[in-house]
Amino acid sequence: MNDGGRDAARTVRILLSAQAMRGLGYGVAAVQLGAILRLGGLSPSQVGLLLAAIVGGSLAASLVLARWGDHVGRRRCYAVLYGALVCCGIVIAAGAPFWLLAVVAMTGALSVEVMESGPFTTLEQVMLAGTGRPQRQIVKGFGLYNAVAALAGTAGALLGALPADRRLLGGALIVAGVSGGLLAVRLPATVEAPARRSHEKTPARSRGVVTRLSALFAVDSLAGGFVVQAYIGYWLALRFDATTQAIGITFAAVGVLQTASLLAAPLVAARVGLLRTMVFTHIPSNVLLAAVPFAPALPGAIALLLARACLSQMDVPTRQAYVMALVPEQERTAAAAVTNTARYVTRPAGPALAGLAQGLGLAWPFLLAGTAKIGYDLALWRLFRPVRLPPERHDDTISLEPRRTT
Repeated sequence: MNDGGRDAARTVRILLSAQAMRGLGYGVAAVQLGAILRLGGLSPSQVGLLLAAIVGGSLAASLVLARWGDHVGRRRCYAVLYGALVCCGIVIAAGAPFWLLAVVAMTGALSVEVMESGPFTTLEQVMLAGTGRPQRQIVKGFGLYNAVAALAGTAGALLGALPADRRLLGGALIVAGVSGGLLAVRLPATVEAPARRSHEKTPARSRGVVTRLSALFAVDSLAGGFVVQAYIGYWLALRFDATTQAIGITFAAVGVLQTASLLAAPLVAARVGLLRTMVFTHIPSNVLLAAVPFAPALPGAIALLLARACLSQMDVPTRQAYVMALVPEQERTAAAAVTNTARYVTRPAGPALAGLAQGLGLAWPFLLAGTAKIGYDLALWRLFRPVRLPPERHDDTISLEPRRTT
C-alpha cells in the first residue's frame, strides 16, 4: 500500500472511531437531556428554545466552516469542536443555569441528533469523500459511517436508560470530547484542502443544482427540527409519563433498526438508484411519523417509532453520496459546506416552533413534520428525476442541468 493509501485508511479509521465516541455521548444526550431539563423545571417553551439554541449553534459553526474552514485547517477546526464539546459537558455536569446552558449550546458542539451532527458532519463528509476511493464506493462508505453513529448511539441510549443524572450526561460528553480531540490531532495532513482551494466559495458549474438541493434540504431540516430525538424523548415522558428506562430502551431499539437500514441502503441504491432510494423510503417513514401522536398508549407509539426507524434513515447515506456524485470532485468541499449549512438555516426554528405548537395540541409537531417532509420528498423527485448523474470521473462536458424531455 502506498503512502496515499495508508493515509486514506488511517483517515477512515480515525473518523469512524471519533464518530463512535461522539455517537455514544449524543446517544446519552438524546435520552437524558429532555428528562434533565424537565426535572430542572423548564417549561415546554424553554425546552424548545434551548434545543433551538443547540441547532442554532450548529448553524453558526457550519457557516464559519463554509467560509473559513479550509483556510484555518480542517484538523484544527475538528479539534476545536471537540474542545467545545468538553466545555459543554463540564457546564451540564456542573448544573449550570438556563442562560449558561443556552450559551454553550451555541458553540455548535452539542447535537440534538446522533447522526448528521452539524459542523462535525460537514468536516467528516468532505474528509471521507477526499480519501481517493472510487466513486462507486462512496455510498457504501457513507452507509458504514452513519451505521457506526447509529450503533454507538444505541449504546449511548442504553447507558442513558439509567436514572436521569446531569453528571452522567456531562461525563459522557466530556469523554467523547477528549477522545475526539486526541483522535483529531492524529489525522494525516492529506485531509487538508489544497492551498489553491482555501478560498473556494459556492460551486460555479454546479451552482444551480447545489442551490436547488440546499433549498429542499432546508425544508426537510425545518420539518425534522419539530421532532428531533431529544424532543421525542421529552414528548414521550410528557404524553405517556415514560421513564428514562423506557425511552432509553426504545431509542436503543431504534438505533439497531437504523443501523440495519443504513447498511441496507447501499444495496437498495445499487438496484433502484440513489434518488429513488431517498424518496421512496422516506415517504412511508413520514406517514408513520405523522401517526405517532394518535397512538392510544405508549406501546403503540413505540411500535410506530420502531416501524419508522426501519426506513427513516435510508436517505442519509444516499443523500450524502448523491451530493458528492452530482458535483465535480474539485467542487465537493464547497458543495458539502453549502448543502450542510442549508440544513441548519431553518432547523433552529423547528424545536422552538414545536414547543409552541404543542400548546395547540400534542399531535401538531408530528403532523407538521410529517406533512412537510412528504412535501419535500415529492418536490425532490419532481425536480431531480430528470437530472443525470455524472459518470464516476467528471469532465468539463458534463451538464448538471435537467435534460429536456419531449
